[in-house]
Amino acid sequence: MLLIKNGKIYPVVGEIIENGDILIEDGKIKEIGGNIEVENAEILDATGKNIYPGFVEAHSHLGLDEEGIGFEGQDYNEAIDPVTPHLRSIDSINPMDGTLKSAYEGGVTVANTGQGSANVIGGTFAAIKTFGHRIDDMILKYPTAMKVAFGENPKRVYESQDKSPSTRMATAAILREYLTKAKMYKKGKDLARGFSDMPEFDMKLEALIPVIEREIPLKAHAHRADDIFTALRIAKEFNVDITLDHCTEGHLIVEDLVKEGKPAIVGPSFGHKTKFELKNSSFTTPKILVEAGMKVAITTDSPVIPVENLPLCAAFAVGAGLDEMEALRCITINPAEIIGVADRVGSLEVGKDADLVIMEGNPLRDVNYNVVNTIIDGKIVYTR
Repeated sequence: MLLIKNGKIYPVVGEIIENGDILIEDGKIKEIGGNIEVENAEILDATGKNIYPGFVEAHSHLGLDEEGIGFEGQDYNEAIDPVTPHLRSIDSINPMDGTLKSAYEGGVTVANTGQGSANVIGGTFAAIKTFGHRIDDMILKYPTAMKVAFGENPKRVYESQDKSPSTRMATAAILREYLTKAKMYKKGKDLARGFSDMPEFDMKLEALIPVIEREIPLKAHAHRADDIFTALRIAKEFNVDITLDHCTEGHLIVEDLVKEGKPAIVGPSFGHKTKFELKNSSFTTPKILVEAGMKVAITTDSPVIPVENLPLCAAFAVGAGLDEMEALRCITINPAEIIGVADRVGSLEVGKDADLVIMEGNPLRDVNYNVVNTIIDGKIVYTR
């Protein structure tokens, strides 16, 4: 057992607890409150420190685009075929990559990681714990979503190869084609009276069945307002679920997005505007969407922004007017709910995984904050 004593606890789903204790047993939070006493527990003194849930990154390429090398570690875009739904991120994630160590040392304990945006359909994402050496043991949930991409990236990649898509029309058409094929393939399987009646196995269409059955959402890379609307239009046509990833111009169409009722994963908003569809990028976007009633997560899109700076990105949103506690929700419980793992992580509650971060300073206010300890599944994995 591990007993954390005398910290300022930010449960996220409840009131802040001054001078509170957290008891951890078998990797789970067993008790939260004041003056917890138990025999034979390891004591961790958090006096004068803040305790937060481990931060959750909802959209990244952690472990698939490795640091410090080029082609050898770039395993996130199979950029020779625009349709690759059968690719599984867990087959490319390298737990030994230094970005995962940077993540948990920065307090990020869960990352939803997967394919890039070169392809119209890229493959399936996975939610993983950031500490470990074997991906099979780090998976929190798989699959969490099917990556799809709109806008400039698929156009740029395949126009240079003299392939389709080279326009936004073609991107939408290709996605429609494969969702239609997947529905027909699934219907053929359902109507088959025996093995001889089954449609010929198609690995790509097989991988799209969980999307058609609404078991996982489309994870839609969409920056510009018109691309966001196209993503929503196609999701409606096929009655599939969807998340709006990046949502760079979401603040320009907020009333429409509220009516749609889909969550937004906003960012990366820090850094140079490297392409035309980022021209309206702003840290005001989370504030506007949250205040309108949308569920919002903030993302680094790591490695675009190093993932350990996730709380810094939330702090920039606070600087742009977002309420501080709402900003904390945007990097804890909101992303956990969006990727479907809130039953285990994203807040400090009895029965949840003991994933938490102990800090000197408040990362949403103080530039000079420090992570003192990171705990994942009840184990201290980092001490400053």
